[in-house]
Amino acid sequence: MREGVRATDRTTTGEDVRRRAGSGPGRSGPPPRKDPRRPRTTPTTAAPPPTTAAPPTPTTTNDTSTPHDVTARSTTTSPTTPTPLTVTRAAAAVSRTAAAAAACRQRDRLPRYWFANRLVLTLSGQRPVHTLLGHALPAAYDRLIELAPRAPLRPAGGRATAPVVRRCGEYQPRHGVIEAFARIASGDRLSALAFRLELGADARWRCAAIDLGPLAQAVSDGS
Repeated sequence: MREGVRATDRTTTGEDVRRRAGSGPGRSGPPPRKDPRRPRTTPTTAAPPPTTAAPPTPTTTNDTSTPHDVTARSTTTSPTTPTPLTVTRAAAAVSRTAAAAAACRQRDRLPRYWFANRLVLTLSGQRPVHTLLGHALPAAYDRLIELAPRAPLRPAGGRATAPVVRRCGEYQPRHGVIEAFARIASGDRLSALAFRLELGADARWRCAAIDLGPLAQAVSDGS
């Protein structure tokens, strides 16, 4: 009986040795040896094929203008830059206008022009007679009261142009006396106005006499 157990143990031990050596069901013989002459290859992941970027798609426009057309368009639409000569001429024109206005204001301060302008406004019906009250002596004021209602210097024929003093000259026969003569224009009509100024004791000029010449005679006749 001991021999049977030993035989069984030997059989079992032999099977264990074969299992540890790599043999088992379905396999016969020892595991294959590796050939040292064969190079060891490591599986590598295949690289993806290189991708080439697609060429940019040309953008087509409907603009068929040539460089000459573009230049012409930019020239016509760009703002005009004033040249130094243009600026100089404009400044000179403004300067002349300002100088003329200043000269006109200075001229209107002269006694003969101041009275000529006020007399024209009164004798053309634009201002009442009493605006000259205190600026005329009694004889001249009475004459204004007589002439003003007829407005001898009013534009004739429905003219819209108001009469203006074009020129007014003076003559001083002596100190404190001015004999003035003015040319009045209303459209294409010219009228004459003469008046006398006297300097009072209060150093103020007053109108002493008024003369419209033939125009005053026509007004007196009622024509």
